[in-house]
Amino acid sequence: MKRKPWITYALWIVFTEAVGALSGWLTRDGTALYRTMIEKPPLSPPAIVFPIVWAILYALMGIGAARIDLSKPSEARSGSLSLYLIQLAVNFFWSIIFFNLQAFGGALLWLIALWALILWMILSFRRVDLFAARLQIPYLVWVTFAGYLNAGVWLLNP
Repeated sequence: MKRKPWITYALWIVFTEAVGALSGWLTRDGTALYRTMIEKPPLSPPAIVFPIVWAILYALMGIGAARIDLSKPSEARSGSLSLYLIQLAVNFFWSIIFFNLQAFGGALLWLIALWALILWMILSFRRVDLFAARLQIPYLVWVTFAGYLNAGVWLLNP
């Protein structure tokens, strides 16, 4: 029995948003400490920007994953979905490393690995569905900006 496309979209979006929400919930104390105690680099946006941007990015990620899932079965499709899940797990743990452990240097290295995985995922998605790949570009841009912020925090808070 074939699933209706809207169900596939809903499942991927809800799953991806849930991963982000769980990460946010697990790091809520570390995030509060970050807001009050950590010196931030120039261009750091207000705290309210982060959950809004991440909610949008997780939705775009879920839409992209759904488009890949709905494509014709192939090795490229399977590989793309595997890469998606791996990068999502790496994304999940960055917040814990950065906010809860306050291992800013380690978090930066983790973020560089995440950036590379996102790029690899985009290239993999492109082989299956160009629009799904393009939906991930804002995510890559935001993680690039997050790298700047992470490096700044690391340098300003030895």
